[in-house]
Amino acid sequence: MIQYALKCSNAHQFDSWFQSASAFDKSQNAGMVTCAICGVAQVEKVLMAPAVRPARKIAETSGPKSPGPLSAPATPAEQMIAEMREKVEANSEYVGGEFAQKARAMHNGDAPEASIYGEANLEDAKKLVEDGVPVLPLPFRPSRKGN
Repeated sequence: MIQYALKCSNAHQFDSWFQSASAFDKSQNAGMVTCAICGVAQVEKVLMAPAVRPARKIAETSGPKSPGPLSAPATPAEQMIAEMREKVEANSEYVGGEFAQKARAMHNGDAPEASIYGEANLEDAKKLVEDGVPVLPLPFRPSRKGN
C-alpha cells in the first residue's frame, strides 16, 4: 500500500491510499480519483516527505502500538461532508450503478418514491438533469460497493 498526498484543481489537499503506484495511475486515468472535499476529478500528487521511522532499540519493541485513525477531517468543511455521508448512508438505500434507472423510474411514476443514492456515469447524470429528474451530486464517493 502507498499513501499519496493529493491536491485538486480547487486547492483542496487530502491523502489517499492505493495498492501501488500503477494502481493510482490506472485509477486517475479512469477518472476515479476525485477530491474528497469537492468531488472534482482534476487531482494531482503533491510533494510529500516519506514517513521514515528512526532506528528502534531492542527494548522499545515490546508489542505493537495501536495507531490512530488513518485520516480525520482536517477542516470544518470536511467534518460537514463526513456528517452528510453518515446521514445519507443511514437514511437512504444504496442502489449502485442502477441509480440512473431507478431515479428515472421514480420520476416517471413507474416505481414508488424512495430515498436512494448510487453512482451514474456523466452521460446518464446529464440526461437525468436535462429531463428534470431531481438529482444532486454528492461531494463524496459511496463507501459501499454492492447493493
